[in-house]
Amino acid sequence: MSANPIREEILRELDRLPPELQREVLDFARALASSVSEGTPGEKLLRFAGILTPEEAELMERAIEEGCERVDLSEW
Repeated sequence: MSANPIREEILRELDRLPPELQREVLDFARALASSVSEGTPGEKLLRFAGILTPEEAELMERAIEEGCERVDLSEW
């Protein structure tokens, strides 16, 4: 059994494609890889733990809910 069965399956499918479609798969894979964000490790964020009071956290949560969970159709 392979150590990475998904990789092996992708390679099998890729082998069945003509070169021009293989190029499209390569371009797509590169686009996916460049869109993956590594983010910030949790240990670097620990210094922010507990800096907000419960009231400040509630205000921030409410602002996010009110401002970020809306769709303004005329914006487009």
